[in-house]
Amino acid sequence: MDGNGRWASQRGEPRTFGHRAGVRAARRVLRCAHKHRVEYLTVFAFSQENWRRPAQEVSLLMQLFIRTLARETTALHRNGVRLRFIGDHSEFSDVLRREMDRAVEVTRHNAELKLNVAVGYGGQWDIVQSAQRLAARGEEITAEAIENGLDTHGLPAPDLLIRTGGEKRISNFLLWQLAYTELYFCDTLWPDFDDRDFSAALSWYATRQRRFGRVPESA
Repeated sequence: MDGNGRWASQRGEPRTFGHRAGVRAARRVLRCAHKHRVEYLTVFAFSQENWRRPAQEVSLLMQLFIRTLARETTALHRNGVRLRFIGDHSEFSDVLRREMDRAVEVTRHNAELKLNVAVGYGGQWDIVQSAQRLAARGEEITAEAIENGLDTHGLPAPDLLIRTGGEKRISNFLLWQLAYTELYFCDTLWPDFDDRDFSAALSWYATRQRRFGRVPESA
C-alpha cells in the first residue's frame, strides 16, 4: 500500500493526512475483496524499514494503528473477517500489542475473509528467523523446514501481488512466498485505490497463464 505521503504532499497536507486516507482506502479494498470472493488478503501496513522514518511520523502511525483497531474490529467481526498479524512486534507498545491480541481473539472463528496484516514485517527477517530457529534446534535446514517456520505458516502462497504508487519493486515483502506470484504494478496512489483499480488487477490476473516452472500445456 504505497503512496500515502505523496498523495498528501500533492494536496499540501502533512504525511499523516495521507496515512489517514490510506486507512479509508484499506476499508474500501476489504469491501472489494469481499465482493470478489477473495479468500485471503495480506496488506503491508508497516515494514521493519519504516522504523527509520522520522520519530514523529512513526509515533503518529502507531497511534493511528491503535485507533483503527479499536474502531474497526467490531465491524470486521460482524462481516466475518478473521484477523492475523505477521511480523516482529517486539518494538510495539504494550497498548498496541494488547489491541492486536484483542482483535485476533474477537475474530478468530470467522471464515468469510482472512485478513493478514504485515506490521513490523520484513521478508528477509522472516526467512532468517525461521532458519535461526532450525539451527538452534540442530535441525536440517531444508526448503520445507524454512517454509514451516515462516510467520505465514499455514497460509497459501499469494496468487497476486498488487503494488500501488508507481514503484516497480517488492520492497522486502513476502520474499520467500512470492516465488511464483503474479506481480501487478499500478500508478494509482494508495489513498485513491478503489474498486475499479482492484477489478483491473483481477482482470489482468485472469489473463495470466501460471506455469510454476512447467512447460505450458499447449506447448
